Order: sequence, then C-alpha cells, then structure tokens
Amino acid sequence: MPPKQSVLAKKAFPLRLDPALYAALERVAAADLRSVNAEVEVLLREALARRGIKLAASEPPRRGRPPRAGE
Repeated sequence: MPPKQSVLAKKAFPLRLDPALYAALERVAAADLRSVNAEVEVLLREALARRGIKLAASEPPRRGRPPRAGE
C-alpha cells in the first residue's frame, strides 16, 4: 500500500537542468538564504504571477519544536 499523503504535502518530481542553470540557481538561492528547491518554487510563483495566474496562498511551514503533549 502506498504511503498516505497529507493534503499539504508537496508534489515531488525529478527535474533535469543544465549544470550552468543549476549553478546559477544555487548562487541566487544562497544569496536569498534559501534552498535551491525553495528558490525554484519562488521563481515559478513569480513567473505565474507575471502571467496573471493567481495561486491560493499556501500555509507557511511550521517552525520550531512541536508542542509537548498536554500543552
């Protein structure tokens, strides 16, 4: 049986990129203090916005420790 995915799970897929393009993404991501994956997502959202395609706001990732049981 395949693992269950939550509604908020992100879609994973392989992406083949030219090494020079990936290196440029790494530099931009590092300058913005993001991972390459997060930078690609930001760039895709910006490109869609320029085309007038609106996306529902995604829930921001949870930060920090989870609450203790009983709190």
